[in-house]
Amino acid sequence: MNKQDYDTPFQNMLKSFNAAVSDYDPFPGIRDDASLIPDRLRNNLIKAGEDCLPGSYVPITARDYMSFVRTGDRSAYEERYFSRRHRINALITAETVERKGRFIDDIIDGIYCICEESTWVLPAHNTYIRDTPQIILPDTDRPVLDLFACETAALLAMTYYLLKDRLDTVSKLICKRIFSETDKRLITPYLNDHFWWMGNGDEPMCNWTPWCTQNVLLSAFLLPFDSDIRMNVIRQAVYSLDCFMKDYGEDGCCDEGAQYYRHAGLCLFHCIDILNRVTGDAFGDMWNSPKIRNIASYIVNVHACGEYYVNFSDCSAKAGRMGVREFLFGKACHLDALMEAAAEDVHHAFDSGDLLADESLKLNLFCRMLSIAYAGEALKHHEDMSDKPPILARDIYYPSVGVMVARTPRFVLAAKAGDNADNHNHNDTGSFILYMDDKPMFVDIGVETYSRKTFSKDRYEIWTMQSGYHNLPTIDGLDQKDGEQYRATDVKCDLGDTSKTISMHIEDAYPLPDRHSVGDHYIRKMTLDASSETFTLTDTTGINDVILNFITYEPVEKTDSLDTYMLGDALITFTGASVIETETLPITDARLKLAWDHDLYRIRLRMEDAEFVMHVQCK
Repeated sequence: MNKQDYDTPFQNMLKSFNAAVSDYDPFPGIRDDASLIPDRLRNNLIKAGEDCLPGSYVPITARDYMSFVRTGDRSAYEERYFSRRHRINALITAETVERKGRFIDDIIDGIYCICEESTWVLPAHNTYIRDTPQIILPDTDRPVLDLFACETAALLAMTYYLLKDRLDTVSKLICKRIFSETDKRLITPYLNDHFWWMGNGDEPMCNWTPWCTQNVLLSAFLLPFDSDIRMNVIRQAVYSLDCFMKDYGEDGCCDEGAQYYRHAGLCLFHCIDILNRVTGDAFGDMWNSPKIRNIASYIVNVHACGEYYVNFSDCSAKAGRMGVREFLFGKACHLDALMEAAAEDVHHAFDSGDLLADESLKLNLFCRMLSIAYAGEALKHHEDMSDKPPILARDIYYPSVGVMVARTPRFVLAAKAGDNADNHNHNDTGSFILYMDDKPMFVDIGVETYSRKTFSKDRYEIWTMQSGYHNLPTIDGLDQKDGEQYRATDVKCDLGDTSKTISMHIEDAYPLPDRHSVGDHYIRKMTLDASSETFTLTDTTGINDVILNFITYEPVEKTDSLDTYMLGDALITFTGASVIETETLPITDARLKLAWDHDLYRIRLRMEDAEFVMHVQCK
């Protein structure tokens, strides 16, 4: 694909802009009048700041940085790096809403600690060329721009925006240092070097593009850069965003999963909003774009129930509740379902005191302040909608990725067709996830804590990435392989009012030696029936050696009836296969423990006939 082969909506809109750009002023109200924040929230923010007093910023050493290349361990450096940013964000927020100056000295300490770090890039990202080995130590004369270098610059820019008047009363050198370091470490390399996430023709993009671009835009327009620099930033930003958009289908599906929607879809929203505000509505037509509206709606469509989401790829089943940012995206695009769902979650989080509990809101000061500034509007919307019938989530099929989500009053089924070349891919073509009565039944395990191996050539040695630990068969002793050629074929999806069905061939997802011989077909069909509240899985094949793997939230227990089992409150029957093994999958990893309350389970069956049927019936 050449640069001319895909749509360039952002660049096209910029062509019609010929005025001067303005500053970005996202929070003019609460910056000057903290009484606009609900009392309980304001008191909680001050208390969180007080919890950081007295205190200090943990030291970071070169040895911590080198440990990633030496051992693959990310935590030694990252825990210290992020703790500094969590602490200063809490202090800045408290000072912004209290305005008494008692947090200022600790904030200044944090500013200088961060400005004196040798680099803002994480060890796992310290490389100049995509997918090449990381350099053991940073080059202070040649900054790398990764996700968190850009986030750090935006943090300092937000500090300047929120507290410049109070910092200047101590010394004008503080804000001068913020501007200087941001220019040297972010804006100058952004305008003079090329980093892969900035886009280059047909090179594939991912969540890095809008995530980094959002923070570059924040830095350029919250700090007093001149208009020429700002316009150059905009030109590069719109090119990058068009490169990002080319990899999305018109249906708006995020192939990285619900968790990465927060960094892909939501950061895209912020990029559009910033561009639109600083150009006097030059990008306003984006809110009416069907593709942008579909990207916004994705998170509602893949919500399963409660805290749970459809979680293919490197996504946790508990991907994080929606919040103020989703509410604002829905408002901008006039999407009632997204606004209602997000407002409901804001109400839940506000009542439980968890409004800012999400990790991204602890780390990203801009997103944190958005949640503070607009929580009241989301709560008001929830109140206004309380006496109206809820907007029900719809059945949907995303052809760009091959994901189907179908619902009945008691079931939620998600199925994955597509291929094994998604961003953050797991080898999971043909797998499925099933919830019943707002509880997980058949699950996708998710991904363990990231390490060097996670994003290396050895990625698929990790058990959670392998098809044998998804709801998939092992065929002729082989599990699926990664790559675009390993895919589902002949996919058919029918989302009727009563019966919701998807079928596909999945034999091509396996590295079978004679993949197109007469007997190597493997057809998988899934049906959700609303009239009988049943789920049926039918596998048909001419292959003799098939082991079926199923990952369950609770253990499968045998009943007195032949071939009938209990899984939670459901009855399951197996026809055409016999159980050969059940095992416990210990959940010991810290990241997996956030998603699962206890161990998971795998049941394995040997297929004995040409057709296997699993029938799940509500009790």
